[in-house]
Amino acid sequence: MIRKSRLATLAVAVAALTAVATGPAGAADGTVGERETVCAQDLFVRVSAPHGAWMGTLHRGQTFLVEQAGGDWVYGFAYGDINRRGWVQNGWFC
Repeated sequence: MIRKSRLATLAVAVAALTAVATGPAGAADGTVGERETVCAQDLFVRVSAPHGAWMGTLHRGQTFLVEQAGGDWVYGFAYGDINRRGWVQNGWFC
């Protein structure tokens, strides 16, 4: 009887670890031509250059069409509340 209880506990632990290991992947870089979904809680959109003036914020679930990519920043069209072109930090897309 004790052996069955330990086996059941082990089975539950393995199932829990498997669920965690196969969960959603982390954020990824943007791909040119793709309308990417924002995975970050908040992603600042910059007006004319990376580190430039702040224009607005994309929130998790909103989308960004990547038009130019390379390095730490991507340029494109920010949908949602912004609806303008700008720069966002790369690596925060689902």
